[in-house]
Amino acid sequence: MTQTMHSKLNNVHPFAHYAERILSGETLLPDTPENVIEVMGALDSYGIVLDFYSINLNHVADTQFLNLFPIFKYFDGEINPARMWRHFWHDRINYEYAEYTMKAMMWHGGGGLDAYLDTDEFRANCEAAIAAKIKYNPVLQVFHRVFPEFLIEQIRQLCYYSGLGQFWRVMSDIFTSLAARYRKGEIEHIAQIVEHVKDGLVADAARPITYSVNIGGKMYDILPASAGLTFLVDTAIPYVESIFFRGGPFLGTVSYNAQAQQISPDQSRFTYGALYADPLPIGGSGIPPTLLMQDMFRHMPDYMEEYYMQTVRQLGDVRVKICASFQRSMFCVTNAALVGLLPKGAGATEPDDIQANREFLMVWMDRLATSQLEAVQTNPLGSD
Repeated sequence: MTQTMHSKLNNVHPFAHYAERILSGETLLPDTPENVIEVMGALDSYGIVLDFYSINLNHVADTQFLNLFPIFKYFDGEINPARMWRHFWHDRINYEYAEYTMKAMMWHGGGGLDAYLDTDEFRANCEAAIAAKIKYNPVLQVFHRVFPEFLIEQIRQLCYYSGLGQFWRVMSDIFTSLAARYRKGEIEHIAQIVEHVKDGLVADAARPITYSVNIGGKMYDILPASAGLTFLVDTAIPYVESIFFRGGPFLGTVSYNAQAQQISPDQSRFTYGALYADPLPIGGSGIPPTLLMQDMFRHMPDYMEEYYMQTVRQLGDVRVKICASFQRSMFCVTNAALVGLLPKGAGATEPDDIQANREFLMVWMDRLATSQLEAVQTNPLGSD
């Protein structure tokens, strides 16, 4: 019998108190003024960055359909000398991180979007769009006959561009509206942050996820509304699973040598996501979140900079600081998602319903047992 199972049977699961916190309306992250500043500062800048990411992902999906060499995909259609100069001198948003996240979601899969991409209906949609796209391209026609899966796989990836772009559109709006409320003085506690995010997730839970492309003036459905794909179940939950929990091992931090056995062969056991990450490697070679932290640094609110300036290193290790604050904010988002997904609702009062909610949460507490949840309970940045 494993230690985890033994703990469960004796009702002394090491993270049981976190489940009880949620059931009683409290939060995973302690409600302190420092945590409020860190979480709000992170979500404030993250909302702005996600706006850029969302626009670009949707731009690629909509305008670069089966363009095998999309060299201007990061320009959002604004191709001019000034934009190109800023791009090549890296005075720009790191859209590469958005693509990294998209590929991680596609690799891990899960949810209705992943399932639909393997259906005969999806394949038929692809074939219709491919036929229209390569109608006057004999080279690609021959290529498609010889390698019939290649272009379909490209379309699968474009579906993830679109799906993640639509997901981040919602999240950007949630975070920017939250930041506006904070500036008005309406947000003072962690519980209010969690409530705002939860309300946003619930409000858009059934928002349709669709994807169509314009080819020769005619629209071709790739992810039609009839597929029944929705925001919460088919993009939000797979995103949390892929990015918050599983993630992927960063080059240079672990050995990819199979004999070293530092990486589990079972991707369902991966714990490289945002909730598990050690912020310290941020800034090192091969650490993709460094790109995100740089983008957030470019759009960091004044009150966050003032907070960081009170620490020992001030802005000397700002990307590490942003990563630590970002991780705290992601526990708030996870908290909101868990409350929104409670099988019997957050307002359950019947003992059986409360127990059903508790059992649901304990499954997630098992997942969080090796995360940074314990670490974020103490040591806010302002105390270093």
